[in-house]
Amino acid sequence: MRIHAVTPIHVDAGELARRQERYDALCPPGLHLELHDIGPDAPRALDTAEEVRESERLVVDALRAAPPGYDVLLPDCVLDPGVSLLQGELPVVGILRLSMGWQVLTGRRAGAVARNKAIADELAGKVAEYGWSGQFTGVRVLDLDVDAIADAQRWDDAVGGALAALEGDGAAAVINGCSAVAVPERPGLPVVDPTALALRVLAAGA
Repeated sequence: MRIHAVTPIHVDAGELARRQERYDALCPPGLHLELHDIGPDAPRALDTAEEVRESERLVVDALRAAPPGYDVLLPDCVLDPGVSLLQGELPVVGILRLSMGWQVLTGRRAGAVARNKAIADELAGKVAEYGWSGQFTGVRVLDLDVDAIADAQRWDDAVGGALAALEGDGAAAVINGCSAVAVPERPGLPVVDPTALALRVLAAGA
């Protein structure tokens, strides 16, 4: 299965390579993903609701312009920008839909963490749009800047600080609210790498 993916924000060559290496490591046998930068006109971060909406518009344009020869199109973003709009038009899938959908199918109530409030609000809104609010305990905000996406230790420290609150919310699992962050294994409440899980689900269904 060949997958064409686009970033939700404009990233430099080093960050694009880091994200591609992460996909290369996570893709199960039979999956090959090619990641493309969305372009310099896109936001550099999703820090406001306006940037989230602009990113979604540009992701939709980029996926519609994808070259032929791919089996699946994927936004490199846990917010699934454009997925609901494009389904039925293009073979598009979403990281949140696949990873949160798995929690619903396996009967686990899940919460999530997100870098900031704008992302948290959008993530919760997407879960509601998918009809899964009853299985969702909400989003805890980590209050991190965009550079923390590439700083695994800083991100992991912030997630660790939120786990007790998430467990108190009733979560049996936590969706890590960024597609591009490594999620180390830890004892206790499971923290789900949504990208890794989504790729495994895709491979299983291929």
